[in-house]
Amino acid sequence: MKSVDNSLQNTNGGFDSKIGFILASVGSAVGMGNIWMFPYRLGSYGGAAFLIPYFLFIVLFGIVGLSGEFGLGRLTGTGPIGSYDYAMKSRGKKGGKLLGAIPLLGSLGIAIGYAVIVGWVLRSVWGAVTGDLISIPSDEYFAGATGQFGSIPWHVIVVALTVIILIGGVLKGIEKVNKIMMPAFFILFIVIAVRVAFLDGAGEGYRYLLMPKWEYLLKPETWVMAMGQAFFSLSITGSGMIIYGSYLKKKENIVHSAGMTTLLDTCAALIAGFAIIPAVFAFQLDPTSGPPLMFITLPKVFAQMPMGRLFAALFFLSVLFAGITSLVNMFEVCSEAAQKELRMKRIPSILLVGAAVLLVGIFIEYEPFLGAWMDVITIYVVPFGAMLGAIMIYWVLGTKKIDAELNIGRKKPLGKFFDFCGKYVYILLAVVVFILGIAYHGIG
Repeated sequence: MKSVDNSLQNTNGGFDSKIGFILASVGSAVGMGNIWMFPYRLGSYGGAAFLIPYFLFIVLFGIVGLSGEFGLGRLTGTGPIGSYDYAMKSRGKKGGKLLGAIPLLGSLGIAIGYAVIVGWVLRSVWGAVTGDLISIPSDEYFAGATGQFGSIPWHVIVVALTVIILIGGVLKGIEKVNKIMMPAFFILFIVIAVRVAFLDGAGEGYRYLLMPKWEYLLKPETWVMAMGQAFFSLSITGSGMIIYGSYLKKKENIVHSAGMTTLLDTCAALIAGFAIIPAVFAFQLDPTSGPPLMFITLPKVFAQMPMGRLFAALFFLSVLFAGITSLVNMFEVCSEAAQKELRMKRIPSILLVGAAVLLVGIFIEYEPFLGAWMDVITIYVVPFGAMLGAIMIYWVLGTKKIDAELNIGRKKPLGKFFDFCGKYVYILLAVVVFILGIAYHGIG
């Protein structure tokens, strides 16, 4: 390929290596949905049969959707506000900055609620270390964090940790931390999965996860839930992955990086399933309990396991790593927007985002308030922003321009099939995800 103008590279710098970029992207993608939602959906919607539609959707969304967001970011050298403005101006139109603010607000909204939840995780790590998580009934221990203003110290620590990481910058902060936390996440979960395999009764959990129930493939809901799980698992929001793309070197093959991110994200979900569900079955608890699975059901499992405190600490520490790396991405995209649009320096912009996340989050620590907040953000704002991002990349900017960016670093150019998938299949499914999310009151 011929040399490319690097003038649009993000002024915050960039990732030093391809593996650093991939691990940061995986860190953004891997979150609570991989850990508690994927395992019970896998078991509830057909076991191994569920993997057929899930793999189909995850490949499409990863290769086409994730590549598109990475490509738009690298092309423009900025986040969603600047990127959407660039796309609209390429058509001689205005209003791109206003449209780009929608997915940005989605990232900020998710960060506000997510910081509260990660605070619960940090409190659980401490509870495992002290033994309170094991000795106190788990529903009582969890209730202690979910009342009004019930998690302020842990909440503050989580926001402070995220801010400190980001102050280090892209290379010494985001990349360095993800190079430590994401390998640690996989290692810790593998250790837990191996230990769980030796529990009496774990075999029932494996059968629940892997025994194919082919009749579920005839149920539309199976395909809907597989699509939603795949879409949101990759953190395709029209925002966060665009900013990481803006930090990627021009020589890198974006499509390959998107494929590796997709693969590792899927591995994380599967490993979480093999660590959690067999343990739940071994102690005859409910694997379909949803979010309480992590904070109420699993502590009951650890309380009955030999060396339960140790494995509880390892489990919640790995979840903490997943949560912090996701928050880093959400904070970063908002901080970059403040730098560009409000003309702030990096550190003040990070502190502004941290303060906003904390000040709003403190008032929604009460679980019913948090649930209502997250429903609005995850059912309406984030899916709409993701749909808008898909349209902006493959229709407004157009396949010719995004292909030119995606072909950089590739030996074989993308073909017409990729363009068809991006322009018609991916965008159609992004619209369907948004509509069905409202109809089902959330599918991701």
